[in-house]
Amino acid sequence: MYDIERSIGFLLSKGYQRAWALLREEIDEYDLTPPQFGLLAFLWQQDGLTQVELSEKGQIDRTTVGGLIDRLEKIGLVERKQHPQDRRAYMIHLTERGKALESPLSECAANALAKLTHGLSTDEITEFTRMLLILRGERNVYELPTC
Repeated sequence: MYDIERSIGFLLSKGYQRAWALLREEIDEYDLTPPQFGLLAFLWQQDGLTQVELSEKGQIDRTTVGGLIDRLEKIGLVERKQHPQDRRAYMIHLTERGKALESPLSECAANALAKLTHGLSTDEITEFTRMLLILRGERNVYELPTC
């Protein structure tokens, strides 16, 4: 008989749900969702990405990304600016308020991760991350480190 409760897909799904809930709990006071936090985090790394670039980085369809940007723009965390080389595209820039949230929201994410990984060693977290990258399709992480 198939043991659904021990299947990788089921466990990944439940782990994702728990990770989402922990992050949502941490960022709740900022009235943001985990996907909105994700877009902000990409913009903290590289401000001025296009909607297409954000879609690719987050592996989220363009329509969904558009809705996330609309909400972030409405609450004053990002703004759209005309792309200098492509009149059909907009670059998404953080506002000063969006930039100011990097530190407190990063702390929230760290708190959520600490709760999620409680009971795992640093080596286990590193190995688990490596395995998730493989499952995601990141082919450059197959080899275990030698030291």
